[in-house]
Amino acid sequence: MKDVSVSVIIPAYNEEKSIGRCLQSLANQTEKPDEIIVVDNNCTDRTAQIAREYGAKVIKEKDQGMISARNAGFENAKCEILARTDADSILPSDWILKIKNDLKDASTGAVSGPAYYFASPKPFRIFGLANKTFFRINKLLMKHDVLFGPNMAIKKDIWVKVINDVCLLDKDVHEDLDLGLHLSKYTKVKFDYKLLIKTSFRRWLKLNTYFKYTKIYLKMLRSHKAYCSN
Repeated sequence: MKDVSVSVIIPAYNEEKSIGRCLQSLANQTEKPDEIIVVDNNCTDRTAQIAREYGAKVIKEKDQGMISARNAGFENAKCEILARTDADSILPSDWILKIKNDLKDASTGAVSGPAYYFASPKPFRIFGLANKTFFRINKLLMKHDVLFGPNMAIKKDIWVKVINDVCLLDKDVHEDLDLGLHLSKYTKVKFDYKLLIKTSFRRWLKLNTYFKYTKIYLKMLRSHKAYCSN
């Protein structure tokens, strides 16, 4: 079987403190990505400059938001597999290799995995287990595996099928779960619990995050009932 090419897409908004660490983890891969795209989503700091210093391709996306930034990165990517992570994540050295192995199965169009939250306060270190439990619960609710934004990959030919179906407003959906739901109509989505990355806990330090996440999650489930029955 011929080796497949991989583009890594990293949406970014003012990530100068984190993106170097993420890009270094990509440089340390045992199997190098063929392309790294950093989506500059109106950064006002040194994010784009640092990305270029690491050899990444930087593209601009003026429409603010994760979905717009993700879509811009996917649409500009040239490779057969589109891997996505966040600028404040750290990828293990075999991340690309595991993604390729998971997607060798012709029936599998996308793969994802969990995260360990580094630098989290001691009372919150249970979040590593909670992260895995969350995706097991989602599989029960939605009848299939889902995607986790900082740690996912999709075959480009499958992305082309759903590009006009995915929701476009961040206030209405969690973009990773929404993408996985739409993909389920076309392909198998695999959640590989051994595809583990490290990511920042910073978003969960604010109490408002929990209320906002839950509100959008419930809203999305109500509007996507037809996708939760496969």
